[in-house]
Amino acid sequence: MARLQLKNLVKTYPNGFEAVHGINLDVEDGEFMVLVGPSGCAKSTTLRMVAGLESVSAGEVTIGDRVVNTLTPGNRGIAMVFQNYALYPHMKVKNNLSFGLRLAGRPKAEIHDATLDVARILEIEPLLERLPKELSGGQAQRVALGRALIKKPDVFLFDEPLSNLDAKLRASMRVRITDLHKRLKDEGRPATVIYVTHDQTEAMTMGDRICVMKDGHIMQVADPVTLYERPDNAFVAGFIGMPEMNLVPGTLSSDGAMTLKLGNQTLSIGSDLASRLEGGFSDVTYGVRPQHLSLVDAGTADALTGVVRTLEFMGHEVNLHVEIEGHSFIAVIPGEQFDSSKGVGSKVGLKPHEQRVHIFDKESGRNISLNESK
Repeated sequence: MARLQLKNLVKTYPNGFEAVHGINLDVEDGEFMVLVGPSGCAKSTTLRMVAGLESVSAGEVTIGDRVVNTLTPGNRGIAMVFQNYALYPHMKVKNNLSFGLRLAGRPKAEIHDATLDVARILEIEPLLERLPKELSGGQAQRVALGRALIKKPDVFLFDEPLSNLDAKLRASMRVRITDLHKRLKDEGRPATVIYVTHDQTEAMTMGDRICVMKDGHIMQVADPVTLYERPDNAFVAGFIGMPEMNLVPGTLSSDGAMTLKLGNQTLSIGSDLASRLEGGFSDVTYGVRPQHLSLVDAGTADALTGVVRTLEFMGHEVNLHVEIEGHSFIAVIPGEQFDSSKGVGSKVGLKPHEQRVHIFDKESGRNISLNESK
């Protein structure tokens, strides 16, 4: 496998539209890197530049010790798995798997052994004599994965490979792909992977690290825990996590004790959070995840009071949608802790977990509460 580097990578189309704005990204040898972001953020465009399917307007794509900007896709040492599988319909599975090796003129014995090895790893030995039309979606995706794996490329590229599968099968294939990545590493043949998805669940459960993108810019690169607990900015905070983080405008005041004003309500800022805040900011965005709000009685000190507008019973938990000062808050309450008297239309209090609150600069979106306690 090989290390992949993107250096000041730019993509500008003939009409002048700049889709990718000078991004820099290092993917270590054997790392599983996920590119995630909303539709139109240029994650697939970035992947296609790595693959050689899109030209690079400026900057460099380096795989191993080679700058590959001018190389054809076939000479870059990459293998790509698409969302539409792209299997040859007239070929049996075994021939779909071995097609690249046969095209390269490899010996028959090597092709036979490699095909059986890949089929064993992906548990598709019983499918080798079938045609693609006889496969389920999950089986076809495993064959497409095997066709990439058999080439033993320097870098694997995945472009939303699970988007055509139903929810249950997507969950199963997530586990299969991440398990395969770990197994290859354990066998001494680590796979360097770039995986593009718009699904943050895939990103959080599959990636060693995640690159969050927006409008052709990289917003943050970190492991899943860091992205969730220490988002660099309001965009990452709102994009990562389900349900998404509550983000509402507020005003900081340090008249005596530090407080946050949300509409007509004032919330005390605890000493731990206050000690982490950078100074010089007044207009801010207050952020707290739904899982970090406790349900309390209306009017409770250090809590925000509002009215329950919607209740989603999920079995093990309840999602409460509470209107507070014209803003909608979501609170995730464990099912066994939910008080059924606090239903739709009732007044409730939501108390934030002080150490899990984030404060963002309203103008730049930067997280100004990431400092260590002073």
